[in-house]
Amino acid sequence: MSVPRSVALERTLYTLAAPVLAAAPNLSPDSPVNTVIQLAGAAGVGGWVLAGKSDEPGTGRKILRWSPLVLAAAVDIAAKNTIGWGPWCMDGLLAAGWAAAGLLVMPFSRHTRRNHRPALAAPAPAPQLQPAPEPSVAQPDDGADTFTRQVRWLWENRGMPGRTIVVKAIPHEGMPNDLSLLLRASEAGRPISGLTEEAVAAAFGVDVTDVRIEEVARQYGREGGPGWKHVDVTPDANERRRKAPTAHEWWADRIGAVGGPVPGSEFVKEVRDHARRVTHYIAQVPDEMGEPRVNQHALAAALKTKYDEGRLFVTVDGSQVLVSLWDSSPLAQVFPATRELLTPDKDGRWVTGFLGNGQPARNRVYTDRGAAHGLFVAPSGGGKTQLMGLHVAADALFGAVVMLATEAPDEKTAALGKHTARYGVGALYMIRLLRVLVALMEIRGEMPWEDGQVHEWDPTRPGCPYRMLSAYLDEFLSAARSGDYGAEIMDLAELVSVKGRKYGVGLKVAGQSIYVQDGFTQLLCENLRDNCIPVVLKVAPKKVTEMFKALGIPSEYIPDPLPRSFSPAEKGRIERVMAGEPEPPSDSNTGGAGWIIESKQPDVLRTLFMDFKAGIDGYFPDTVFTLTDYEIRELEARGLWFDWNEPPRPGEFGPEPDDEDGDDDAPKKGGGKRRGGGNPVRRDAVTSPRQALEAIKNLSGV
Repeated sequence: MSVPRSVALERTLYTLAAPVLAAAPNLSPDSPVNTVIQLAGAAGVGGWVLAGKSDEPGTGRKILRWSPLVLAAAVDIAAKNTIGWGPWCMDGLLAAGWAAAGLLVMPFSRHTRRNHRPALAAPAPAPQLQPAPEPSVAQPDDGADTFTRQVRWLWENRGMPGRTIVVKAIPHEGMPNDLSLLLRASEAGRPISGLTEEAVAAAFGVDVTDVRIEEVARQYGREGGPGWKHVDVTPDANERRRKAPTAHEWWADRIGAVGGPVPGSEFVKEVRDHARRVTHYIAQVPDEMGEPRVNQHALAAALKTKYDEGRLFVTVDGSQVLVSLWDSSPLAQVFPATRELLTPDKDGRWVTGFLGNGQPARNRVYTDRGAAHGLFVAPSGGGKTQLMGLHVAADALFGAVVMLATEAPDEKTAALGKHTARYGVGALYMIRLLRVLVALMEIRGEMPWEDGQVHEWDPTRPGCPYRMLSAYLDEFLSAARSGDYGAEIMDLAELVSVKGRKYGVGLKVAGQSIYVQDGFTQLLCENLRDNCIPVVLKVAPKKVTEMFKALGIPSEYIPDPLPRSFSPAEKGRIERVMAGEPEPPSDSNTGGAGWIIESKQPDVLRTLFMDFKAGIDGYFPDTVFTLTDYEIRELEARGLWFDWNEPPRPGEFGPEPDDEDGDDDAPKKGGGKRRGGGNPVRRDAVTSPRQALEAIKNLSGV
């Protein structure tokens, strides 16, 4: 085989350069020849570095081609640093070895293969026909764009997950790793059944949460149905969503997701009220999902607060949800009462307090049925007397006649009594007040109006001959359990609760319970509940369910108990524990906080604060309204209008027992056990004011 001319020339150069390489450093160490050889070696090292960094093929061949220069520089440096020609003529041996390597190794680098012609005797290989490649199902010839073809190659190399092929691949702008795929089954007429998020995620090397598979609806010019799927692969978008989500994305991931606090809800907008320091989130639930379901404890956690801090309030209006997150609990604030807030408007409404969402909570002095009753429930220290004072002021500002009876005296009720037509203490005073209410129902039922006719009380109709009357019974249950007067007090209260509204008589009952087992009858509870807006304050957690069931609230609307305090817990408890320091005292600021029940769902409120210590005269009108002269004359004729603080009058509760009878066990007063002297009227037989008056007359001998 002939040797290429370039190979022969290269071998000649190696042979001639070897003696120079050995003699130059020994004969003249400072000769320019040494400098040239070392510069050539440095160039060889540079060639190695460039060849190693290059991504093009032939790196090894390039390194081999630069090796003679590097080795020549090494031999020159070694010869220059040896004494003489070195031991055993080492310099000459190194130069000879360098030349031998060049003669034997370098021609095999085939650096001139491009110009190398084979021997004339070598027969040319006969051309053979190659079989045409079979067309691939995953690579249809449909003129797809470059990106789609690249994705198809990847999809095919990964085993065509779910036995599907890529119809089209669309990259997402600004997201180098995100794309959308339109897939169809590789077999026509077959549904896609084995495609999963895991299979797609494995094919693209992403997390399962970065893959979403959706159905494909049929479109004009394209099929749809179970044989087609739309796939979104979005690792970049999800990474951005986790680090810096938009408001819609945050709501969808944390709140509206399946199993979230408000499942199925979609974010609408966020509104910040800087003046009131509250943020409102408005969301919408699709109509087909029905009424929104809200898990307030989970919602509080998602909003980085605690449910019992009183900062989170949810309002549901049809399919919309309003989430109000306060910077600090509005229920821990103090809302001072003012005369303007307590003055009823043209519809008889006035502000009782403020709801947790910031709306004013309003009560009424009358309803479309007549005079409004009242029901105030709160334990001792819950703000019941404060609430009753607000109602007394509202009735007085409306121009009503107000009378107040309490079972036990206290400072606040005594201060309220100065602004009422009548005020007294004890069960005896209460039963006398109730007897007057029943008598007034009959008297007013016969009083003609300006048109000469008798009408039911209506504040919107002119010509009424009497004022509305509001009677307040504080600690009602204690009086109703009185051994002497309790039974009649309950009878008369039931009667007034049924008929009083027609004659402008409103009954306002205040106590610590409305349970039937505590003496509060179901009839009285229902009558008051249906003709008033009850307010329940500071109920013990264990009694919340029973309390609202007694008020007729459906179980799904029974609220959670209020926290023991609305003040945030002081930080640094760990430090206090480590230092052995006591915890700071708890700030019990829930007085006046509770629920107002205007509809089927109770709303949390904080009542207005009436400052008794500073004086309450400014909350009331200058005039204390009383009954008309005609009403007073009629009551006097019935023996019911006198000083109700007097001891029981002879015959007031039935005829006095004869001393000759010697009945020492008979009670000295009527009430619970009515005695002779006329036909006693059964409790369940009293169904009208006239019957009640007849019963009173029979008992008192009038």
